[in-house]
Amino acid sequence: MSIMFGLREAGVLGASLALAGGVAYLVWNYTSSSSTSTSSTSSSSAGKKPQKDVKSEQPVVVPAAAQPVVAAEPEKASEPAGTQVLVLGLDGAGKTSLLNCFSTGCLEPDVQPTQGFNAVSINREDLHIEFLEIGGKEELRPYWRRYLSRALLLVFVVDSSNPALFPVAKTHLHELLASEPRLPLMVLANKQDLPGSCGITDLHEALSLSEVGDRRLFLIDTYVKKGEAELGSGVQDARDLIIQMVCDGR
Repeated sequence: MSIMFGLREAGVLGASLALAGGVAYLVWNYTSSSSTSTSSTSSSSAGKKPQKDVKSEQPVVVPAAAQPVVAAEPEKASEPAGTQVLVLGLDGAGKTSLLNCFSTGCLEPDVQPTQGFNAVSINREDLHIEFLEIGGKEELRPYWRRYLSRALLLVFVVDSSNPALFPVAKTHLHELLASEPRLPLMVLANKQDLPGSCGITDLHEALSLSEVGDRRLFLIDTYVKKGEAELGSGVQDARDLIIQMVCDGR
């Protein structure tokens, strides 16, 4: 059974992290349609358990029009660094399905995995977000680090139903974070609808997220299921949080 924290019962671990002892405390306040979980970590606070501070606030609801573009490799962006939401993860983690949900606000019936690069933008008068997804196959992973410097946020997607790949995901994630010590990180424990999926508490330990340094960290459980009319609460929470972070970062 998954252990859930926070946003609409869809576990979220979020924070400006300086983690120690393998345990996270949350210090992040985030607007959600039902409730939020907030904690923080400190290098001197080993052994304490996450503290919950649940608040009820108004949701961020932003219908968006997406303009997907798929290319072999995008040309260098002309805009300043720190403007993209970079979506990474091993192949089969569900990145493309989640990205479509983030950009359109709805479920797509048939989504093909990204074989190279997938750039999607939301363009509105009051909102502009650029997402860049890079495929997760082994031959594409060397490209990941090249795009970190222009990222506002790193979204790292993990297939929570396949623990055999957790060590590989952990290695690549920590290599990325070592080169960008302050980049905010959102880890999505995806495919929570599948039997035997790992909850966010276990995934936090498996990925050694207590060692990610002094950065904002968000851990959310998600799933994208065909045939459902609405986004799952975790996907909606992640989408709202991305929008909020982009707006705050402008």
